[in-house]
Amino acid sequence: MAPDDLFTLPAPSSDLLDRLHRSLEDAAVAEGILDVAYTTTDTPVGSLLLAATERGVVRIAYDVEDHERVLESLSTRLSSRILKSPRRLDGLRRELDEYFAGTRRAFDLDLDLSLSKGFRQLVQQHLPDIAYGHTESYKLLAEFVGNPKAVRAVGTACATNPLPIVVPCHRVLRSDGTLGGYVGGLAAKTALLELESAHA
Repeated sequence: MAPDDLFTLPAPSSDLLDRLHRSLEDAAVAEGILDVAYTTTDTPVGSLLLAATERGVVRIAYDVEDHERVLESLSTRLSSRILKSPRRLDGLRRELDEYFAGTRRAFDLDLDLSLSKGFRQLVQQHLPDIAYGHTESYKLLAEFVGNPKAVRAVGTACATNPLPIVVPCHRVLRSDGTLGGYVGGLAAKTALLELESAHA
């Protein structure tokens, strides 16, 4: 037997790794040191990163946003005590599944809006008022929040929305009916609007 063989250990099974991770999650929750829980989930518009604090869902990110970069940003802006903890996101994943199946029109979740401030947060708070299957223009949205000249600022608020889909910035279009921009890309925005149109 070669000397190196004495130190070769079998790779741990995925079941063992899962149990160890669950134990780590439980310990972090019990000690009150899990500030941001996250997971990923596959959807018809790609893989989404989901994150929540104890206050509620704080971030939903598309693949194109670079999930690793999003986690680094959450660590800087919220807390470095971040752990993959799918169980805290079970409710959100279930509601997203129902939404994409066409059986859910509105989300019933606690939201943590701490990643947005001021005018951006004001705009984002109004977005769920746009009815499922309907759209609103950036201009009308600016008028509704009391600043008719702030069309560009409304666009920025939609573009920086930390909770796409749940806070439906995809329902905001240009005045001429064209899509405008979208954090998840125009294909994702089109898919969401078509989904809602089909089930409205």
